[in-house]
Amino acid sequence: MAHVLLVEDDAAIRTALTRSLRDQGHVVSSVGAGMAALSAAVEQKPDVVLLDLGLPDVDGADVLSMLRAVSDIPVIVATARDDEAEMVRVLDLGADDYVIKPFTAAQLTARIRAVMRRTGRADEDPVITVGGLVIDTRGYEVTVDGRPVELARKEFELLVALARRAGEVVTKRDLLAEVWQQAWGGSDRTVDVHLSWLRRKLGETAAAPRYLHSVRGVGVRLAPPP
Repeated sequence: MAHVLLVEDDAAIRTALTRSLRDQGHVVSSVGAGMAALSAAVEQKPDVVLLDLGLPDVDGADVLSMLRAVSDIPVIVATARDDEAEMVRVLDLGADDYVIKPFTAAQLTARIRAVMRRTGRADEDPVITVGGLVIDTRGYEVTVDGRPVELARKEFELLVALARRAGEVVTKRDLLAEVWQQAWGGSDRTVDVHLSWLRRKLGETAAAPRYLHSVRGVGVRLAPPP
């Protein structure tokens, strides 16, 4: 998966997150302070940095600014500060994404995949096959049972995000973050509308799904027809 540099001052959270991310298949290095994070990022060159803002020696936002001066490593800010102005500030400083505690390792892994794809660091199979659905992510082509399907850009990105996690239920919040880069949330209606268009082009409906299955109150699962 990815080499993650975890920057978290709380030892218990750092240990739990390290274990969870490793269970997801990541290689994890961890530090508990800002200056140590800068040194580790430069020396280890991780695939992504998971950065807490509340650090004991240097504010996480200042760490982000200093890191951006010397590196283009993707940075996901992880914090309990649920404040839109603060979110906008760190994104403007160069963060690639923003997650609010608490979150699951699976949600975080989805964010990691997304930022690595956006920054060209992902090492994933360019062709995804789910039943009779074939997606060529490099050629930007989709076929269903051999029939070409023309998709708009966001429809294609939504389909890829779901296909990369085929069989899993993906929340609308995660889809908004991964496909629309709305790190602080957004309207579920955006996802619903694009899912409706995508279903129509794949030859199915919400009432009679083949690939796209809505799980009420949770999210969407892409799975092959039975």
